[in-house]
Amino acid sequence: MIARILVAAALTVTAFGASAQVKVGVISSSTGPVSVVGIQQKNTVEILPRKIGSLDVAYVFLDDASDPTQSVKNVQRLLIEDKVDAIIGPSGTPGAMAVLPFIAEAKTPLLAPVGSTAVVLPMDAQRRWVFKTTQNDDLVMNALFGELKRSGTKTVAFIGTSDPLGENFEKAARIAAEKTGIKIVASERYARTDTSVTGQALRILSANPDAVLIGTAGAATILPEVTLVDQGYRGRLVQTHGAATPEFLKLGGKKVEGTLLAASPMLVLDELGDDVPAKRVALSYIGLYKAKYGTEPGTFGANVFDAGLLLERAVPIAAAKATPGTPEFRAALRDAIESTRDLVGAQGVYNMTPEDHSGFDARSVVPIVVKNGKWTLLK
Repeated sequence: MIARILVAAALTVTAFGASAQVKVGVISSSTGPVSVVGIQQKNTVEILPRKIGSLDVAYVFLDDASDPTQSVKNVQRLLIEDKVDAIIGPSGTPGAMAVLPFIAEAKTPLLAPVGSTAVVLPMDAQRRWVFKTTQNDDLVMNALFGELKRSGTKTVAFIGTSDPLGENFEKAARIAAEKTGIKIVASERYARTDTSVTGQALRILSANPDAVLIGTAGAATILPEVTLVDQGYRGRLVQTHGAATPEFLKLGGKKVEGTLLAASPMLVLDELGDDVPAKRVALSYIGLYKAKYGTEPGTFGANVFDAGLLLERAVPIAAAKATPGTPEFRAALRDAIESTRDLVGAQGVYNMTPEDHSGFDARSVVPIVVKNGKWTLLK
């Protein structure tokens, strides 16, 4: 149905095509459980470029209220009614996974600022239209388990959300654990909307692990860690880049002191040398965001900023081959993004390939510890 409507629209002469305007849809969770992530992503849209080369860029923003069903409805509206050339979003992995079939059917590029590698791997006909602006799970887990091994950790328990993000975090954790000889002795799940994980925490305590790895993102990262501390756990607490928000530090307080995570260099820029490629771009993004909103953004906002950089690089290439608003332009835009090489973003350096639609290498992740209520580079 979407394909037929889009073909019909392409045959109609519109003001959109005549004005050579690129239209970008944006879906973020500015309300609901994922709003810790989505608000800074929504805010970041306001500092994305309104002109790329000779082309005007218009952004159409929709809130999915952290609901994958609404993510699908929003995508359908953007594709059918707004006839966008590309979409940035949704904020959460469940929403991004839910929209994959519609993105593929419409043959429209999606730049997904989400955590799970599942949106781009395994590569197939649906995922070839999706590009991911966060570090892949394996990069994060390799860094975490490498540090755990160096510190003498023998056993780890896992607790993650009961959604695609939690599932893929555990999958990547088990692969990294096997490589390092660390044993995973317990695995627990909880919903993002849960208000208690006491039962899961008690089962983890009974397994007596050296460390506990929490696999989720945004506000949901805090509950398991605080509960474990309250229940008397004294081992090492470990988070992924999903916890890299100011709210994690503010709401977790002293109970998250000492937490280990592997995340974007953006969190510890003042401790990094100028030889780190992403430092200059990250500082620029932070400065733009702070000037507009009076506060510094987290790394989740940087995911949207980098999506803007990818489009800024790819749009002129696509526009040389086709007119915005046409299927040919969307296909050329997809190809141009996939051909991105050595693009320095706020999160790292992008080198896309047909097999890798994230494009990051180990330079996009550094080991970090919470010290005195702040992110600190682990040395």
